[in-house]
Amino acid sequence: MIMTPEKTTARQRPKSLWTRISIFLAVLGPGIITANVDNDAGGLTTYSQAGAHFGLKILWIILPTTVLLIMVQEMVNRMGVVTGQGLSDMIRERFGVRFTFYLMLLVLATNFGNVMAEFAGIASAGELFGLPRLVTVPICAALVWVLVVKGSYKSVEKVFLFACFFYLAYPITLALLKPEWKDIGQAMVHPQPEFSGPYLAMLIGVIGTTIAPWMQFYQQASVAEKNISIQDYKYSRLDTVFGCIVVNAVAVCIMVVCALTLYKSGLRIESAADAAHGLMPLAGKSSGYLFAAGLMNASLFAASILPLSTAYTICEALGWESGVDKDFETAPQFYVLYTGIIALGALTILIPGLSLVQVMFWSQVINGLLLPIVLVIILMLVNNRMLMGRYVNS
Repeated sequence: MIMTPEKTTARQRPKSLWTRISIFLAVLGPGIITANVDNDAGGLTTYSQAGAHFGLKILWIILPTTVLLIMVQEMVNRMGVVTGQGLSDMIRERFGVRFTFYLMLLVLATNFGNVMAEFAGIASAGELFGLPRLVTVPICAALVWVLVVKGSYKSVEKVFLFACFFYLAYPITLALLKPEWKDIGQAMVHPQPEFSGPYLAMLIGVIGTTIAPWMQFYQQASVAEKNISIQDYKYSRLDTVFGCIVVNAVAVCIMVVCALTLYKSGLRIESAADAAHGLMPLAGKSSGYLFAAGLMNASLFAASILPLSTAYTICEALGWESGVDKDFETAPQFYVLYTGIIALGALTILIPGLSLVQVMFWSQVINGLLLPIVLVIILMLVNNRMLMGRYVNS
């Protein structure tokens, strides 16, 4: 059921500063969680390669991609607040069941590839600490399953927000290197383009990993489940903007760390795990282990969110009950999907001889193929005045 956008309440007295802070903390979650999960195993690999292979030459693209990410995530956040619906639910009502069904097949394939990439990241990070993937992957898969199946929406959100703090590992690693901040600032505002195939491919990769299709579905579903009111929309928007800025600040730290160490030493890497391993002799074991710990947290965090996002998306599209606050009897399809994606993703990574790097690479390629379709659909929906009322794109 769509909320009427034009409904307003009576004029109220201006809220005090503490009241505004309390409201912001209450709505905090969907924006910053969704954005931070974007720095997953595939994202960390891409940013690490960008810094290790091109130094600071690609750093300038972070500013425009931050603006683009804010624009996209703000639109789905606004739709979630105004309509009280998830994105796939709106797609089914606007474009019909058949179109939605085929789109969901593509979303399912894309997200499953991303889930495999996250478990690949868990396996790689575990091996850096001397733990075999046969140990780390099953244990982590069980942890993320129990977290959602046994928890409520509020408890799960608190765990996810806590996980966001572990991304501080990357700014701390950068601080340990004592960089020249002036050089970093100049690299961000003065583009140094190269018209070569590898440079352009990496540039596209950085853009593609910053805005992933699952993010739009997950954030709108989270906003809808949290029942954020239109009156509190500005606080929810602040949550989104803050999350987008933080996630790309972390991306800058990763790229700069690899530029100052691996690039200067001429080391080539294939993954974020390679970057962590390469940092140890160049910047000390503490830096390498911090980088590896960040990879483990990012992969584990995303391995929790991506199956959840997929279950939300598919269930909404097909009209099934969904939500962390629902029990198995009320939403059986939701929990079967969530469990199945985790189990299959983890088991696939345990296949002997499987290239973890290729899994992460192809997951990003599939993301890039789906993203334009999703963005066009979002623009069609958010520009529909019948759906959005006065909150339509101006």
